[in-house]
Amino acid sequence: MGSEDHYPEESPVHPVTVDGFLMRATQVTNRQFDAFVDATGYVTVAERPLDPADFPGAPVENLVAGSLVFTMTSGPVDLHHLSQWWTWTPGACWRHPDGPSSSIDDRLDVPVVHLAYEDAEAFAAWVGESLPTEAEWEFAARGGLERKAFVWGDDAVPDGLFLANFWQGDFPWRNSEDDGFVGAAPVGSFPPNGYGLYDMAGNVWEWTSDWYADYDPADDAKPCCVPTNPRGPDVEASYDPAQPQFRIPRRVVKGGSFLCADSYCQRYRPAARRPQMVDTGMSHVGFRTVRRS
Repeated sequence: MGSEDHYPEESPVHPVTVDGFLMRATQVTNRQFDAFVDATGYVTVAERPLDPADFPGAPVENLVAGSLVFTMTSGPVDLHHLSQWWTWTPGACWRHPDGPSSSIDDRLDVPVVHLAYEDAEAFAAWVGESLPTEAEWEFAARGGLERKAFVWGDDAVPDGLFLANFWQGDFPWRNSEDDGFVGAAPVGSFPPNGYGLYDMAGNVWEWTSDWYADYDPADDAKPCCVPTNPRGPDVEASYDPAQPQFRIPRRVVKGGSFLCADSYCQRYRPAARRPQMVDTGMSHVGFRTVRRS
């Protein structure tokens, strides 16, 4: 697992072992999540009314259900300030991915998004499956390739062929759409990896069940003890030390999304990993499930 050639949170490279498992070939789609909601009446976090007690001092008019939606900027911006392209949008949810006036009617085979961790976990339980661990996800994403940058090899665009849905151009204001898509693509729009799994790079980020923390370099000094089925740190380690005011635990998300640009976030790679607050859905985060043997 990991990489020492890209971002610091991916380092160091370290060996792990995982037992056999089956993984859903595609990201869970709007069509599949709609069937779950129809059968169970489940209401996602982004659709639930907010409790004023959880947000002391907040204006009542701001306490409305919603989610974060990507908004392309009109020109170049400071890439250190995510608020310039992420917009809190009342009414945005999995049914209305771009806001209350949007619909999934023409996106049924696109990955479902705007799901908090518990929403993905609820679907997984309904189908008798689980969310993958980070180790399971990365093993599956590599498709049998060892130490390669991408799920297909070391070249991002081999022979000019786009093999995943990611951003081409100047993020977040100009996208050439050379891969054929400006947002999330229907699942299976690109070739599968060596294990027959689609969209293990780009399209939408995917929840894993591991709490997020940086890798511990001390673990790499124990070649005698390769961990089997590692499950990551405990929840206490997942809080963001740079933002102690936010006591919201974070899980690992993997795979990158349609917003990953080589000039800004080349994280459509199997080693890439990011923290995601468990209560936060966004318009580029989805999931897939596994069944363990």
